[in-house]
Amino acid sequence: MPQPLDAGAVCRWSRLAVRALGAAREDIDAINVYPVPDGDTGTNLYLTVESAAQAVAAAEAGEPSLGEAARALAHGALIGARGNSGTILAQLLRGMADVFAAEREPATPATLAAALDRAAASARQAVAHPVEGTMLTVATAAADAAVLAAGEGAREAARKGAEPPAAGLAEVLAAAREAARAALAATTGQLPQLAAAGVVDAGGSGLVTVLDALDAALFGGPPADAPRARPVRPAQPLPHPGEAGGGCAEPAADVGFEVTYLLDAADEAVPALRERLDALGDSLVVVGGDGLWHIHIHTDQAGPAVEAGIAAGRPHRVRITGLVPAVPPLAGSPEGGPTHGRAVVAVLPGPGLAGLCAEAGATTLTVRPGERPGGGELAAAIAGTRAREVVLLPNDKELWHAAAAAAEQARVAGARVAVIPTRSPVQGIAALAVHTPERRFDEDVVAMTSAAGATRFGEVSVAERQAWTMAGVCQRGDVLGLVDGDVVVIGGELPEVAGQVLERMLAGGGELVTLVLGADAPAGLADGLTERLRQGHLGVDTVVCAGQQSAPLLIGVE
Repeated sequence: MPQPLDAGAVCRWSRLAVRALGAAREDIDAINVYPVPDGDTGTNLYLTVESAAQAVAAAEAGEPSLGEAARALAHGALIGARGNSGTILAQLLRGMADVFAAEREPATPATLAAALDRAAASARQAVAHPVEGTMLTVATAAADAAVLAAGEGAREAARKGAEPPAAGLAEVLAAAREAARAALAATTGQLPQLAAAGVVDAGGSGLVTVLDALDAALFGGPPADAPRARPVRPAQPLPHPGEAGGGCAEPAADVGFEVTYLLDAADEAVPALRERLDALGDSLVVVGGDGLWHIHIHTDQAGPAVEAGIAAGRPHRVRITGLVPAVPPLAGSPEGGPTHGRAVVAVLPGPGLAGLCAEAGATTLTVRPGERPGGGELAAAIAGTRAREVVLLPNDKELWHAAAAAAEQARVAGARVAVIPTRSPVQGIAALAVHTPERRFDEDVVAMTSAAGATRFGEVSVAERQAWTMAGVCQRGDVLGLVDGDVVVIGGELPEVAGQVLERMLAGGGELVTLVLGADAPAGLADGLTERLRQGHLGVDTVVCAGQQSAPLLIGVE
């Protein structure tokens, strides 16, 4: 059923865009060949949108208007922008937010067209030297088509004998997406690097994915795949460092660093800053406004680039990373490089299991129950180990894309990273139980993956609202029993539901049961379940742990 373009749609858009870019990240990285195949555009776009989605989620609790939600989206993208493509996307979102904030809610087709038009124009203004065949080209094509479909271009269309009828929201967005796809396909012939590799522009491909996510947020259904192809690498390496997918001119051959920072500065100080930075390097993008700016430049003079920011205002979150062929440091690492053997990073909901996992040899990243770390936070945790080999246990199926993006960042810095797809802390505990750092890395990863995969996981929680489940309709306050992520039992008493879940999990056999009690677990729950196992399942060992996850009980069966 079509949904209005309001604050709720922006919230859904942000979540769907994170999922879509997470799924497309590796493919977008693979077609990152302009101007060199350094393979980070998909990761940069994912991390940028992830930051934007986190800002929207924080604002969602305050029941924001359309304009407020859109501004939160743009602000989150601004402070978390990575690379040329992420920085340009942040400006695209800011341009849309400016229009949404000035119009009534929900947005009309004309408002959407105007938002896309403002986005494309402001992004071009932010890039010092725009180049066609890039993300900017795709954004402009989408905007032009949306304006025409909304009726803004009716006069010109009438002159050509093809005046369009009044369009609805679906028609405007469909026109924008179709034009974006056509423009993306054409980028292969617009830049020689893309033509040589037989691929489309990586940043433009990411933008198409974001537009598809907006369509899914408004009209449902899975977004269509953007036109991509795995690159055919050119015989000779391309000579210029930088990131594909932005809209900047090729940097000079002696450019050695990517410098980015946030800048608190008066708007009137920015023109002089742009001029000063433009003389220091290439791939210059300056986005933002209202006193907060994001600066991105490729330069061989990293110090003067930061000093220019100091002259204009207050730089913070300064990042200086080496461009190809230099190896950039791990995000969050004070010295930049791995220094010792192997580490395991385990994400845990609350500190309750931290001691147990630390005893098993893990570095723990604890988050508050119900919250999830972003890719940047995971990358910093990996970097903080200073290990050459790292095993990451996300322990949550919703963290898979963030974990994959964080691992990719670490690999670029020279570390070997394996992400074991643990969906629950009990699977992480099982993997840690067989962790042996003296083994070869691949053998250790295989053993840990096998142990996690052989562990069924269950959960007993309380429903927060009415919802459809695989076991029927639940009401707020019902006790839910889940096995491997699916609701299998709905009941009224937590101990009874926990017992039913345990019996279902043991129906297929099991030798070890792990019970992780949450802070809200009723007194005597573990004793009751242990006694039930002693009487009905001889030979099954039980381990009871104290956790602080939001669910009263987690169950693992090995």
